[in-house]
Amino acid sequence: MIKRGVSSFLALALVAVWAMTLSGLHAQSSKAMPRAADGKPDFSGVYEWPKAASGERCKCSATIFDRNRFAPLKPGGEPFFEKPNGDPRHDEPRNFCMPAGFPSGMLSANAVQFVQNKNYLVIVHEFQRMTRIIPLDGRPHRKGLEPMYYGDSVGHWEGDTLVVDSAGFNDKVWLDVFGHPVSESLRIQERFHRRDFGHMDLQITITDPKMYSKPIAFKVTELLMPDSDIFEYFCNENEKDRSHIDTK
Repeated sequence: MIKRGVSSFLALALVAVWAMTLSGLHAQSSKAMPRAADGKPDFSGVYEWPKAASGERCKCSATIFDRNRFAPLKPGGEPFFEKPNGDPRHDEPRNFCMPAGFPSGMLSANAVQFVQNKNYLVIVHEFQRMTRIIPLDGRPHRKGLEPMYYGDSVGHWEGDTLVVDSAGFNDKVWLDVFGHPVSESLRIQERFHRRDFGHMDLQITITDPKMYSKPIAFKVTELLMPDSDIFEYFCNENEKDRSHIDTK
């Protein structure tokens, strides 16, 4: 009788938590999208890591580029398709604290914070403290820059959608944990749309004409985490591999 009573109590507690969660999600969905003083959508806030279009939480950085979604490599691209082989010089860059790359880093399983004013959107990802400062005035890309891990990002508005174009990448990162490569011709477009208070939709299109036969496109949804914050994350603090790499 005692066990049955405890089980019934736990079941009722779970139902109550589920009902409160649904109520909270409904409240977030029913609230209007916030706007800045200039009338533009305000993306400021802390969001969960992305979810698939179905609403299920996806391990995006690991699975979003599966074979069903991925464009075929161009002839000659296969030699660049790395396979983890136990040597940290050739394994996934994050294994030895190198930058995660983009968009893989932004889709990893950590929270992300958006801070917006009239001129800039600042995106700070909890994972490796990846930070992007994006001008919103429609300016062109800067010229003469060294290729970068996260590229040069510029934004402009199309109605209530913020369109961010990124270029100027180096070829040292992977698109995903399986080793899909990039070249310095990589371009990435993001389309941010905050449909209501609690939901932000993100459409990403990846174009790399040197590596892939056609663009790669997908959509994810990020949920607002009210009254939340991100934590400090520095991989190098406990990094153990670099001292074992033979650089001769």
